[in-house]
Amino acid sequence: MATRTARVNATREQILTAAERLFAEHGVYAVSNRQVSVAAGQGNNAAVGYHFGTKADLVRAIVRKHADQVERQRRRLLAEVEGAAEGTAEGTAEVRDWVGCLVRSLTEHLAALGTPTWYARFAAQVMTDPALRKIMRDEALTSPALMRVLEGLRRCLPELPSDVRAERDEMAGQLLVHMCAQRERALAEDLPTPRSTWHDAATGLIDAITAIWTAPVTRDVKEGRSS
Repeated sequence: MATRTARVNATREQILTAAERLFAEHGVYAVSNRQVSVAAGQGNNAAVGYHFGTKADLVRAIVRKHADQVERQRRRLLAEVEGAAEGTAEGTAEVRDWVGCLVRSLTEHLAALGTPTWYARFAAQVMTDPALRKIMRDEALTSPALMRVLEGLRRCLPELPSDVRAERDEMAGQLLVHMCAQRERALAEDLPTPRSTWHDAATGLIDAITAIWTAPVTRDVKEGRSS
């Protein structure tokens, strides 16, 4: 029984690894279950469906494969931010501190995986499809640490109209995902990158995302609303 379980687990891992790479390089719906099976070294073309069910289930499994490792990084970073905040007069962290938790939890995970990696490009592909994007967001919302980080960020953000807040949330998310994907692709193809390490790349992203959140809001004088 133990041998069979180990064999099943190994097969599942091979399928997840192959699917993540193919989805990252070609897009989720451009890749068939048969292609994933072949890339995973499985002679049975039904192996993907047998082990994971639908393509959406396979995407969810890939997200969960990385979620625990990202969450560990996030909890550590959160503890550092909350610990530092306790030593301030206000007892709160700044926007940049919370943004750092969001960015470095992902970039430190990617750095720990080595080169090449495919998860950032996989995430970028998933984010382009509304149904698959919902899977990734739903899984993210199960993270207690992420909820604490987002709440901390909301507490120290300037007052923003709801539409502006939603727009900047989208901007920040897209910038994080797609800039990581772009760097990951460059590293995989041995191309030059603006920053030499994931740590330095994260610093640039934190600067940019903090600027997005704290930028002034331009008002339409005639309409009395953000333009």
